[in-house]
Amino acid sequence: MGCGDSKQASQPSGGKPAGAGNRSAAVSKSLNLRGVLEQTGDVRDFYTFSKVLGKGNFGVVHLVHDKRDSKPYACKSISKRKLVSAEDVEDVRREVQILLHLAGHKNVVQIYGAFEDKSYIHLVMECCAGGELFDRIADQGHFSERAAAEVMRTLVSVVNHCHTMNVIHRDLKPENFLLSSKGKDAVLKATDFGLSRFFKEGEPLDEIVGSPFYVAPEVLQRKYGKEADIWSCGVILYILLCGFPPFGGSNEKAIFRNVMSQSLDFSQQPWPRISQPAKDCVRRMLTRDPKQRATAAQILQDSWMRENGVASDEQIPNEVCNRIKKFSAGNRLKKEAAKLIAAALPADEISGMREIFLAIDADKSGSITAEEFAHALRRKDYNLPEHEIQRLVEDADIDGDGTIDYEEFIAATINQNKLEREEHLKKAFEHFDLNGDGMISHDELVQSLSNLGIKEEQVKDIVKQVDTDGDGSIDYNEFCCMIRDREL
Repeated sequence: MGCGDSKQASQPSGGKPAGAGNRSAAVSKSLNLRGVLEQTGDVRDFYTFSKVLGKGNFGVVHLVHDKRDSKPYACKSISKRKLVSAEDVEDVRREVQILLHLAGHKNVVQIYGAFEDKSYIHLVMECCAGGELFDRIADQGHFSERAAAEVMRTLVSVVNHCHTMNVIHRDLKPENFLLSSKGKDAVLKATDFGLSRFFKEGEPLDEIVGSPFYVAPEVLQRKYGKEADIWSCGVILYILLCGFPPFGGSNEKAIFRNVMSQSLDFSQQPWPRISQPAKDCVRRMLTRDPKQRATAAQILQDSWMRENGVASDEQIPNEVCNRIKKFSAGNRLKKEAAKLIAAALPADEISGMREIFLAIDADKSGSITAEEFAHALRRKDYNLPEHEIQRLVEDADIDGDGTIDYEEFIAATINQNKLEREEHLKKAFEHFDLNGDGMISHDELVQSLSNLGIKEEQVKDIVKQVDTDGDGSIDYNEFCCMIRDREL
């Protein structure tokens, strides 16, 4: 959980943070938090809400301050409207249980309180002010194998702790590792245990979850265990050392195909300059047979990985940091452009999608809830996997308000070839090019995207990602390449 520019949160002196078990309140039967965190009162009685730190499919994260001592925390507020099934409710309850179960490890984000009101579940958690792991690495502009090994030791130690406690994370990726502060001595913290599960040896899981680049082959085969986390760590290490994922593709289907069958490639730069022990460590983690894959405990003892091991101090080429920055930067601009293009499409091109939207929008309000969209996508004739449904729902709710209006719906379901038509691209580009000079400047993006709650710092990341010639603005060709997911 992020926390703006605040310092790392710690427990208030002389007691627990507000809501951590020291206040009595009624416990809602709908979530049944008793035995998980006993107190569930009104979060605003104990915390002052400040700026929005982020938005996701299930809710929003705010910076909050304890009213007793003004110490900062991050509050994840989960909309109860989006908890549409008993399974959704159990997922939230399980996340709280797992965070408490793993408490005490210095590299696992701490939970301090859980509250429930009429509309939201609020989880008050440790505040991580230093941003994402890959952003810190990219901003440094230089990196060594030894530094990569140090980062990975932290990640794998978290995984080892999870596995020792019979927890599988299932969604390990760079975005889920945040730094406690912006200082040099910041502590790396594992976050977002929403997909995590308790496991028993010999009882495989079968739900396809996770993020495409990081998902293990056995997950796609619907028979997996804790070994899947090691594969994800191997992908992160591969990216750390070269700046791109080991198994890419133009879409999820292509990525999954390559995850299942493509051989590891160490021929491209900078791999010829990376040490053999580093490559051997990657291979041990990205072994396709989970029975042959190294465990977390074994990786921590690897000659390259272990403290004072053989990892070199030699600098990894600078272009790797540039690749990492490009790979990790969020691209909200593309979603907003897709919405603009969808709004400009002729009626005859979207008539079929309009009928679907109207069928879902039963009360004719002009918008549908995220859960209504998800329910519609689960129809058998669509035959969509659950992870694809969740991705579509999250992508569709562009402004993060929990509802999907007609333009958002069309943008999420629009065919890619319509999105890429020249006349549509020009209209979308002109929307952002406010002064009509043929370039989208930083200031123009700030003005255009302010309605989405995107911070100026995030706009800088977008410009850096899309601005391939480095002149500080986005020209038409760069804009088109972004929409088409191509390199200039």
